[in-house]
Amino acid sequence: MSGAGGSRSRRTQGSPKGGGRTKSGKPRRGTGGQGRRRLEGKGPTPPAAMRPGHPAQRHAAGAAAAAAASPGPARARRSGDAPGPPPARPPRGAAGAAEFVAGRNPVVESLRAGIPSAALYVGARVARDERVSEAIKLAAGRGVPVLEAGAAELDRLTGGAVHQGLALRVRPYDYAHPDDLLGRAAAAGQLPLVAALDGVTDPRNLGAVVRSAAAFGAHGVVVPARRGAGVTAGAWKASAGALARIPVARAANLARALQSYRDAGVFVAGLDAAGDTVIRDLDLATAPLVLVIGSEGRGLSRIVSQACDVLVRIPIAARTESLNAGVAAGIALYEVAAIRGRGV
Repeated sequence: MSGAGGSRSRRTQGSPKGGGRTKSGKPRRGTGGQGRRRLEGKGPTPPAAMRPGHPAQRHAAGAAAAAAASPGPARARRSGDAPGPPPARPPRGAAGAAEFVAGRNPVVESLRAGIPSAALYVGARVARDERVSEAIKLAAGRGVPVLEAGAAELDRLTGGAVHQGLALRVRPYDYAHPDDLLGRAAAAGQLPLVAALDGVTDPRNLGAVVRSAAAFGAHGVVVPARRGAGVTAGAWKASAGALARIPVARAANLARALQSYRDAGVFVAGLDAAGDTVIRDLDLATAPLVLVIGSEGRGLSRIVSQACDVLVRIPIAARTESLNAGVAAGIALYEVAAIRGRGV
């Protein structure tokens, strides 16, 4: 009897918490299935724009209210219309969107490069080292607010990137209009020289082109609003500060913008490996000029190529080799500056 009782006592004491019996040995009261349903969860997490109280949701609601209040017939919403899906969140680095640089080294490098920043977020319980201290010092010296944030908040801001307790919010870039670049040349009393990018999607190439444009006297760079690189933290770093001196304009339609330049008396030359004219022999270099650079793989698109007055090429030793947009733009802008300097 005592052996059986001891065995039953051991089984009761050794049973896991929440087992079928209480400590006294009595059957545990059931939940009526409520516990099982509670374990099923609430389904997948909805998008940020559909979570009540989330900044993205408030932004989407404001945009929807503004669209509903618009007087235009195409945007007016009838009372019987069902609400459409929430607007997609703009990609990082897009116009009007705040970009976040995550990680200790990238944040410090961005602050050293003088990238326009809105706020520096530091983890509440992050272990301080020389990089964190330098980031805080650089931000404070430039008047950038330093805010404390929890790990969950940093994860949300950076989209789950490895932030190491440090994130920097970069200000959205204020793009110029393509016509503003001609006005900049006129104000300086100089022949217009503009670089335009067609299909260049790497922000680092955009930064390199801006750096070359600043070095060789160009008055700005034009990029397409779609299927093209925008001014991001990567572009700022690659420009080595030149983006603070050279404006970047965004064109809704690049081919149309080039035609508008031509209507204003500006010649358009496109860089193409099959061009008939070598860049150093370009007579139009001494005239108002827009130089169009295509992507390394595809070159100029057909419609942009047709909008050019002339196609020029950079002579290279091996015909099978190609140059990326940053290198090609640097060579071409140098040759144009050299021709103008000779007064030929």
